[in-house]
Formats: sequence, structure tokens, C-alpha cells
Amino acid sequence: MQISSTARIAHPLDRVYLAYRDDLPALAPYLPDVSHIVVDRRTERDGGVDLLNIWHASTRIPSVAKAFVRPEMLRWEDHASWDDAATLARWKLIVPAFRNQVTCTGETRIKADGAGARVELVGDLQIDLSRLPGMNRFVGKRMAPQVEAFIVKLISPNLQRVNAALESYLDDKYGKA
Repeated sequence: MQISSTARIAHPLDRVYLAYRDDLPALAPYLPDVSHIVVDRRTERDGGVDLLNIWHASTRIPSVAKAFVRPEMLRWEDHASWDDAATLARWKLIVPAFRNQVTCTGETRIKADGAGARVELVGDLQIDLSRLPGMNRFVGKRMAPQVEAFIVKLISPNLQRVNAALESYLDDKYGKA
């Protein structure tokens, strides 16, 4: 299932690009559902940077789900390969708790838009419920599209929040553009 988000950020392209690439941990205080972001690995290379950022959610686990959902399950790995010349990142998200069931890949493209920048995120989310332990394969395959649609509806506002958080972070750092 396709994921997409577009936002205009009222700061120059280079500032937005470098903040997205290098300052993600600083955005956590601006994101209500994220407790912290850790740069686990950073590799500089000609023309860009490869990063592994670990995002930790701060979402409260409902009491009914506490028997099944542990706090350490509320994190995801953000593997990103940044291309400085094209001002984009190709990424893959891995949810360790569902490593074999969830696949999410895509690109974040950052382009000049007047005096500001336009951030376009496009991706593909696939969930294979048939790979969940105890799940009937037939039922899992039939339910997957509905679950994917539900998750995309949950994710979409969060993508917008990351862009808003980035803009607030840049406003605080440089003043409103």
C-alpha cells in the first residue's frame, strides 16, 4: 500500500535537507509520540551519508494490550541512504518486533520551493499477516489489505507531524523564515 506525504517548510533547501539528514534526534522533543531518536550508525561516503536511526515511541500501551505489547516493541529502525546531490534519501524501516511481517521502503525527496523547501515522502508498506505465529495463512492474506489501510491512516498524520516538528525546530534554531 502506498504511503505519501507532501509539506512545504518555510526554510531554505540546504537548511531543511541538512536538518533532516543530520538533526533527527533533536526533533524528538517536538514529536508527542516519540520519546527519543538515537543515531546508531553513521557512515560518511562520497556524495552522501548512510544512517541508522532508532526511533523510540512514547505511546502509552493500553492495559488490555500490555500482555502482548512490550515497550521495547514500540521502536523502529530507520535505515537511510542520503544522496546529497539529489537531496533525497532512500530508506527502509524495520520494526524489530515484526521483522518478518512488515516491509516499508521509500524515498524522502527535498526540493527548493521558492524561498522554502518542499518535502515529498513516498513509500510502500506491506504487511504479511500470514507470517504471524498462529495466524491462518488464508485469513492473514485476506486481512492484510485492511490492516495496511488502517496503518497508513495512522501513519499519515505522523508524517505531517515530523515535517511540522522539523519546521518548529528550524524556527527555534534560526527564527521564523
